[in-house]
Amino acid sequence: MDINPKNKPFRTGKLVSGVAAVLIVLIIGGNAFTSVEYGHVGLYKTFGKLNNNTLTPGIHFKIPFIQTVIQVNTQVTKAETDTTASSKDLQPVSTHVAVNYSVNQSSAYNLMNNIGGNFDTVIINPAIQEIVKEVTARYPAEDLIKRRDVVAAEISEHLTSRLAKYDLVVNDINIVNFKFSEAFDQSIEAKQVAQQQALKAENDLRRIEIEAKQKIAQAQAEAESLRLKKQEVTPELVQLKQIEVSEKALEKWDGKLPSVTGGATPFIDIDSLTQK
Repeated sequence: MDINPKNKPFRTGKLVSGVAAVLIVLIIGGNAFTSVEYGHVGLYKTFGKLNNNTLTPGIHFKIPFIQTVIQVNTQVTKAETDTTASSKDLQPVSTHVAVNYSVNQSSAYNLMNNIGGNFDTVIINPAIQEIVKEVTARYPAEDLIKRRDVVAAEISEHLTSRLAKYDLVVNDINIVNFKFSEAFDQSIEAKQVAQQQALKAENDLRRIEIEAKQKIAQAQAEAESLRLKKQEVTPELVQLKQIEVSEKALEKWDGKLPSVTGGATPFIDIDSLTQK
């Protein structure tokens, strides 16, 4: 067995070199691969220059310490913007708009190379504000409320055309809120109250007209019934009714004549004449 102390530094140095080599290999190997997340695409960046080779989700090789991979989100993303503008009738309007958009996968290189990763603040938000102001100015304030879906569709059409130049896709747009001045809100509320009162008055008038028509119809029916009854009255019927009245009177008579009669002739006491 070689126990020469002079060999110990040699073995120690060899061991350190081996460990260092393993660490170097691990470090280089760890930096030789990268992964692209689901819902993203990757772009190689070599010494600050982008490569137009688009990487799909998964594991990919890269040159250690020379290349990096930039990931671009291609999922639907929301951008929310507040805009202040004036309507066609010069009413101040504050609009809160939410836009759902996504990046075209095949055009991610052009977007990142020409605009950069902050394209939402550079392109999307300014475009939303400009188009919302432009469309809002075409409608009176009340129409912005009544025709909200039409306004949203027009904003979507213009925004889609604008962002298509930058390979951005507009998936959906929502007008979250229209906010007007307090004076305008009060005028709208007063108008709604007046409309409700007018509607109530109109309904009351219709009800009165219907009731009047019902009463007229009922009166006409009663008059027609009376007319028909009068047509049924004939001389024979009158004579028959008189006979019926006489019969009922005879049924009630007790067989005695009245002791005193009156009329155009003087009163005669029949009992006194009988006694004489």
